[in-house]
Amino acid sequence: MDIQELLATAKEQTFDRFAQKLNSLVREDYKFRNLDEANREIVLAIIKKHLGDIHNGQGISSVVLERESYKLYQDRLKLKLTEEDLKDIKEILRLFKK
Repeated sequence: MDIQELLATAKEQTFDRFAQKLNSLVREDYKFRNLDEANREIVLAIIKKHLGDIHNGQGISSVVLERESYKLYQDRLKLKLTEEDLKDIKEILRLFKK
């Protein structure tokens, strides 16, 4: 299952089941493999903040994505994120854009 399939069936699933599938997808998808565990947790935390909107089929707005990206950039040293990590995280978050 990929992200597009998950988003297409989001409204048919319970919120808990959707969250469970999303969690396993983030941990197992090849697009996320280049990120280490800490970085995957960062992505998952951002997605979970907006899980209600994603589950309802609305996705994450461009404004929210930019805000989240800016926060990550500001905290990049504290979170030990490289420029490549930031680029990958932004690309993954764009998959959830409405």
